[in-house]
Amino acid sequence: MSLVTGDSADNPQREPDAKAALFGFHFDSLTLAKASQKVLELVDIQGTGHYVVTPNVDHAVILSKRPELAEIYDCAALVVADGLPIIWASRWLGKSLPERVAGSDLVPAVFASAQRRLNVYLLGARPGVAQKAADKIETQYANIRVVGTQSPPLGFEKNSRTNDEAVKLVADAAPDILILGLGAPKQELWAFRERHRLGAKIIICAGATIDFLAGERVRAPRWCQRFGLEWAYRALEEPTRMVPRYAADIVTFPRLLAKEWLKMARP
Repeated sequence: MSLVTGDSADNPQREPDAKAALFGFHFDSLTLAKASQKVLELVDIQGTGHYVVTPNVDHAVILSKRPELAEIYDCAALVVADGLPIIWASRWLGKSLPERVAGSDLVPAVFASAQRRLNVYLLGARPGVAQKAADKIETQYANIRVVGTQSPPLGFEKNSRTNDEAVKLVADAAPDILILGLGAPKQELWAFRERHRLGAKIIICAGATIDFLAGERVRAPRWCQRFGLEWAYRALEEPTRMVPRYAADIVTFPRLLAKEWLKMARP
């Protein structure tokens, strides 16, 4: 069943000569600096409801099991690769992506690069965490004003009343940028479904970024990130939640990589 309800190409900035098709995604081949600049350009274009996704290995595994999600990624205004295994795979397959662009790096880079006042809304994380992140953001970034935060209850998107309440709070604030931290694929599904009602110029599906900005969670050391071991750090930090996920990814991702190689090997 198609997830698109009419305007399937809400992506005015997509450039066909700067793509890498991998694992069902069409990645924008951008560095972190260029991706952050692209986000700021999207803020300045006409209209609302453009959104950014940052697929990693887990997203690729989810997409392989739920192909109907492909339209959500195809409609994104920006698709950047979060995860060194994706980058390494792109190089091995001759579709080289320049570098990893994680949501937790992209959001601070956008804030730091803003040359004018931008209104930002934070949605996600546990109660109180988004407000803590807001306080730190406004202290650190002179051009960023947080115009609202909320931590909707678990399953809010499945109830029309709580869903509409969450949407209205964002729409009333009319932010330039909505940082969405609901986890994948929930945040991507919700951004796609509600993008035109939310009133945000751009929505960044950013996972645990709000927690990182608040200081509630600490990212892996830089050496872990450089060697592609951030997943191991997170598994040690949250074994109950992350170990089953990564175990499934470790089994499935090599199969996906083999399929990509076979596609290229066919005459």
